[in-house]
Amino acid sequence: MGAGGGAAPETFKRVAKYGLTLLVSTDPGLAAYLDQVMRQMHEWLMAGDVQKLVLVVTGAESNQVLERWVFNVEACAADANNADTSNGAADPDAVRAVKPEREIMSEIQAIIRQITASVTFLPMLDEPCSFDLLVYARTEASVPVEWEDSDPRYITDSSEVRLRSFTTKVHKVDAVVSYRAVAA
Repeated sequence: MGAGGGAAPETFKRVAKYGLTLLVSTDPGLAAYLDQVMRQMHEWLMAGDVQKLVLVVTGAESNQVLERWVFNVEACAADANNADTSNGAADPDAVRAVKPEREIMSEIQAIIRQITASVTFLPMLDEPCSFDLLVYARTEASVPVEWEDSDPRYITDSSEVRLRSFTTKVHKVDAVVSYRAVAA
């Protein structure tokens, strides 16, 4: 699934989230697509089914993968005091007692800032782009019929930068961006 890139600034609105001001698309089609994806991601995350989320940026004209953002998701083992054994996922209310929400928000802020700052080292995208979201889920996960299989969309001869990680005590997320190296 993909959506067009090169959006004009007026197609975004400013939203306060995680203690930061973020730009969010106002495109109704994109918002509906992302809402559908996020509902499914929430279900899979709460069940411990997500292993990795990958955002792939592809050149619309060249059809080459230009950037590949990988977010490895590891479900943290919950101890007996914090586990909801009915589905294997940790009880979010019990987790908040273990790790303060302020600390979690601070870690999320740090990774968002690092993603935003990545424009300083990533090559300029000089063609219209689209994106795809790839979800690596456990084989036992229930997959809706509208979702389809995809190849991993790797970048040949890529450069890679490891980003910060964060943990909520329910999930640990490690991030890496790979990008097409610019020929000298």
